[in-house]
Amino acid sequence: MKTRMTELLGIEYPIICGGMFQVGRAPLAAAVSEAGGLGIITLKTQVTPEGLRDEIRKVKTLTKKPFAVNLNLFPSQTATPNDEFIDILIEEDVKIVETSGRSPESLMPRLKEHGFTVLHKVANVKNAVSAEKLGVDAIIIVGNETGGHPGMGDVGTLVMLPRAVDSVNIPVIAGGGFSDGRGLISALSLGAEGIVMGTRFMATQEAPIHENVKQWMVSANETDTVVIQRNIGSPSRVALNAVSKEVDKLENEGATIEELIPLITGQRSKKVYFEGNLDGGIWSCGQSVGLIKEILTVNELIKQIVQEAKNSFEFVQSRIESIRT
Repeated sequence: MKTRMTELLGIEYPIICGGMFQVGRAPLAAAVSEAGGLGIITLKTQVTPEGLRDEIRKVKTLTKKPFAVNLNLFPSQTATPNDEFIDILIEEDVKIVETSGRSPESLMPRLKEHGFTVLHKVANVKNAVSAEKLGVDAIIIVGNETGGHPGMGDVGTLVMLPRAVDSVNIPVIAGGGFSDGRGLISALSLGAEGIVMGTRFMATQEAPIHENVKQWMVSANETDTVVIQRNIGSPSRVALNAVSKEVDKLENEGATIEELIPLITGQRSKKVYFEGNLDGGIWSCGQSVGLIKEILTVNELIKQIVQEAKNSFEFVQSRIESIRT
């Protein structure tokens, strides 16, 4: 399955595991890369530069294939020392980064000087065009279905993706609502060079989160998520639970960011991911959760997606032939 994305990244299949706070750790990233996709570890999860170094080295003990590190540019209560993190990436010879949250303009000169391949995640076409001008190597464009940060536009992937493809010349990778081979073929047919999945990879055996979370995802449907934090200009699609319902209620009543912070702090998500308390905090989850029916190994999942994609392609071919006759 060769595309411009697989050629750019040196991977077998056009499938990326998106950078996920708390979840983007060595076991999952390495499993995705080893199975032929691109795994991503998140530096914000590692807290310190030396913590990132340790996690990178863990990945390298598990796979010799390419992987990436997410550079978090989102506003945060605590400053993210990205320059120090980049020092570690250079020293550890990591060559692929995903940037997200804000424009990577301030980081681009150093990243390109040291030969990094830069994938920049955006939630609208305007930012995709701007990122191309900065010299990023590929765009990840996410529609409103995505878990995490879908942007303020409320535009779904079906429209967002072809708009982005028509607006830039660099490879476009699609995110938001993808979980199987039918989605992969759909993305390719709309001009994408591959897909990024986060929610689907959470429900795998290698994902370093509590079994309660995975089982909830298997039983959930596409309506079991909600977009919160619109009032503070940082929309986030999360699982529907007691905390996200409370945040939604408070926002509708005009709550301030100071009133919301105790509920939306990322540290509370640890109670969900690692203790299995499904109402312990807010945690990112996309609408594709409604398509998850089983917990597979990462290798099984990627093989299944590839086979489904081939089956979908053959089905479309047969439909075209039936129309011709």
